[in-house]
Amino acid sequence: MSISRRTVLSAGAGAFVAMQMPGGSGGPSVSFVLNAVTLDGGEQVTALTLDTQRLGPIAPSSLSAGMFSVHAKATSPIPIAPGDQIFSEYDLDRPVTAARLDRRGNIVLDLSYAEGQLGGGTLGYIASKGRNVRLDLVYTITQNAPLRTRTGRAVTIERFAQGRLVNPEVDAFSYHTSGSGMKYRLYAPPKAKAQHPLIVWLHGGGEGASLPDGYYDNETTLRANRGALGFATPEAQRIFSGAYVVAPQSTSYWLEDGDRFAPLIDEIVRDLARRHRIDRRRIYVAGCSNGGYMSLKMTTVYPRTFAASIPICGVVTDVLTDAELRAISTPTWLVASRDDDTVPPGANTVHAHDLIPRSLLSLYDTVVWNGHQFPGHWSWIYVARNDPSVGGTRIWQWTARQRR
Repeated sequence: MSISRRTVLSAGAGAFVAMQMPGGSGGPSVSFVLNAVTLDGGEQVTALTLDTQRLGPIAPSSLSAGMFSVHAKATSPIPIAPGDQIFSEYDLDRPVTAARLDRRGNIVLDLSYAEGQLGGGTLGYIASKGRNVRLDLVYTITQNAPLRTRTGRAVTIERFAQGRLVNPEVDAFSYHTSGSGMKYRLYAPPKAKAQHPLIVWLHGGGEGASLPDGYYDNETTLRANRGALGFATPEAQRIFSGAYVVAPQSTSYWLEDGDRFAPLIDEIVRDLARRHRIDRRRIYVAGCSNGGYMSLKMTTVYPRTFAASIPICGVVTDVLTDAELRAISTPTWLVASRDDDTVPPGANTVHAHDLIPRSLLSLYDTVVWNGHQFPGHWSWIYVARNDPSVGGTRIWQWTARQRR
C-alpha cells in the first residue's frame, strides 16, 4: 500500500514540555491539546488549543501569528530494526498561520497543513511490516512576546503541558473488543429510536495490527483515510436516516486468512444486531483494497447477511475463484481507478464486475479531489465523498435503498 495516506495519532498524552521566554520567570503553566482532522490522505494536526481562559479575558488585538513558535517531533512507538524504514517521522518547526481566540477564550494556534505536507501527519508507515503505526508526537511551544489581557496586563506563559489529540469525527466512534478478541470502533446515530441500518467498513492492508510486536491500536482504521468516517458525516446520516457504522480491525491483514477472519467479522455484526436497534434487512459492507477483497469474501460466505456490498480496489486474483464471484447474489457496486498500479483493476475489479451478476462499476481514470491528485489506488476517496454515480443515482443513495 502507498505511504502518504497513512496517518493517525498518538498525542503523547501527558507529555510535559517546558519552555520559558527569554528573560521571563515565574509565569503560569498552561496545558494544550492537539486538534486534528482526517483529510482524504490521512489525519493531520491542524491546530493547538491552549487552555488560557483561566488567565483572564485576553485582548484579541494582542495576538499575532508570530507571538508563538511551534516545533513538532514524531517518532515510531516501536523499535525499528536495522535496515528497516519508517516513513513520515519528522523533527521540524510547524509554521503558525494565525493566533486567535475560540468562543471559550482559549488561544488557538492554527498551523500550516495540506494534503501530502510533511510534518502534520500522525502516522508512520513501517516498510517491512506494511503497517501504519501511531507516531509518538511531542509538540513544543515557545512564546516569543507577552500577550495582554483586556485590562492591559502582560502575560508570559512559562510552561506548556501537552495533552491529548482531539479529532471530533474520530472521537465519535467508541472503542470495543469482540468476544473473540477482535477490536472495533462503533459510531451510533444520536437518539436512535427506530431500527437503523448498519454499515460495516473493512480497512486496507496498512491499517491492521502489527503482531507479534503487540501493536494493536484500534485507531488507524479511522485516521488513515475517511473510509469509515464518510458514512458518519451529517450528509450520509441523512441519506441513511441514521446509521450505525462499525470498523473492525484485523489482527494482521484480511488477505492473510479470509476464511479465518470472516466468522470473526460476522460475530461482531451479529452481536451488534442483537444489542442495538439495527434493521437486519439493511446491513451493508464496504471496504478498500484488502478490505475490498474482504467485502467480497463476506458476501460469498454469508450470502444472506448483507443487503449491499461496495468493494473498492479490491484484490480478486488468486484469492476468489470465478465460481465464487458468479455465485454472489448480494447487490454489488465496485469502484476502482484505471491508474491503480497497486491492485490493477483489469484483473481484479473489472474481472469481478464481469462475473458478479447485475453488479455496477465506477471506473475512474485518476484519483483527484479538491485539485489534489492522489495515487491511483486510493479510489476509496470517491466513495467516502459519495461521488460514484450510475444513471444519476449516487452510491450512498443506491446503497440506502437496498433491502435484503
